[in-house]
Amino acid sequence: MLSSFEVAQEAVKILDAKKASDIVLLKTHDITVLADYFLICTATSTTHVKALSDELEKALKEKGEPPIRTEGYRSGGWILVDFGCVVCHIFLDETRKFYNLEHLWGDAPKVDISEFLIKEN
Repeated sequence: MLSSFEVAQEAVKILDAKKASDIVLLKTHDITVLADYFLICTATSTTHVKALSDELEKALKEKGEPPIRTEGYRSGGWILVDFGCVVCHIFLDETRKFYNLEHLWGDAPKVDISEFLIKEN
């Protein structure tokens, strides 16, 4: 079983590898009982949103961390994948700007994820 930070770290790597952009990891442990981390990212299209969600669910399930629930799959503009300790929000750009979760959860410190991201040449 992975720790909540390891689940978050794996989720960042999975989403980055599938070309999610503007990935932000917020440590919410001290400000809400909902989850230890919120992971927020942007996709380029509704197809990309769904592909990111599908890959995230598949890859983490293979690591023994299946999601508790997934919401928003039919609409495709925002999919929430809840792993209990980590809640992943996959947005289209305009939807992300509208809901502005980074502002809503502004008290949550951002986690430096640079070491988990694929280095581009």
